[in-house]
Amino acid sequence: MQANDFSLENDGRDVVLCECFARDGLQHEPTFLDTQAKAGLIARFAELGFARVEATSYSNPKVIAQFADASQLLQQLPRRPGVFYKATCANVRAVERALADADAGWGANEISLLVSATDTHSLKNLARSREDQWANIAEMSRVASGRFRLIGTISMAFGCPFEGAVDPDSVLADVGRMRDAGVRHVTLGDTTGTATPRATARLFERMRAAYPDVTPIAHFHDTRGTGLVNYVAALDAGVRHFDCAMGGVGGHPAKVKYGGGHTGNVSSEDLVDLFENMGVRTGIDMSALLDTVQMCEAALGRELHGRVARSGLNPLREQAPRHG
Repeated sequence: MQANDFSLENDGRDVVLCECFARDGLQHEPTFLDTQAKAGLIARFAELGFARVEATSYSNPKVIAQFADASQLLQQLPRRPGVFYKATCANVRAVERALADADAGWGANEISLLVSATDTHSLKNLARSREDQWANIAEMSRVASGRFRLIGTISMAFGCPFEGAVDPDSVLADVGRMRDAGVRHVTLGDTTGTATPRATARLFERMRAAYPDVTPIAHFHDTRGTGLVNYVAALDAGVRHFDCAMGGVGGHPAKVKYGGGHTGNVSSEDLVDLFENMGVRTGIDMSALLDTVQMCEAALGRELHGRVARSGLNPLREQAPRHG
């Protein structure tokens, strides 16, 4: 599969889910998780049917110690046809590290380039202004030299805890700037769970109309319990690529707090169960889904936030009609 191939896989799935437990999930954890444990879980996610797995981040270990083992982890991951392992890159140095690992034969085949929709969040999260980060993104795309599938991520796209409402026109302009930088897959992030279904549908509909050659990706957090309804709104607006994390883990980095309460991702098991019951084929092995959640809980030593792990899968799944 080429780095620029982002079509739905030819295996009958209707949507492509990216499992974010190992990166966005673990950045929230103050205790370092053993590299072999991470690698084992990531391999399990790929076996389960996730076509995309967010594996690690080339972060400064002084800021996020959880990813000090990025290269070591990537070296341990088994490669599977049709599976993309993503590494997050916040600056040019991170892309250079990704290139070095790729040259060594074990790097990621997908990297995420980050920008925030607001200056205040950009300064807190990336320690630089939006304009400085946009200059970074242009240089990161140039340095990447087409070696990876590039995923542009716009954080705080639906609202910011520091600056309040975010102008949708500004977000759409950011999508255009990503496109101009050579990025054709752009994630809109509801980073602290402020979006509503109507706002979600409107923004994705506008994005698809304005940039039909850019693939939209939904990355929502369940801070206020609205993640699933927003994902259904995004699905109905034509989005087919979604991020999620086992047990609903994650949120802001452990040392860079910008959200109160539980700020985690949409729970993978809850999203898969919902989509499958709507007749939306995810390609995920339902028979092994909850066992995988238990593995994640064992790794972190606590019960996680997903509902389906406690209630069990919906028993009416076999009766679900195909989603139109």
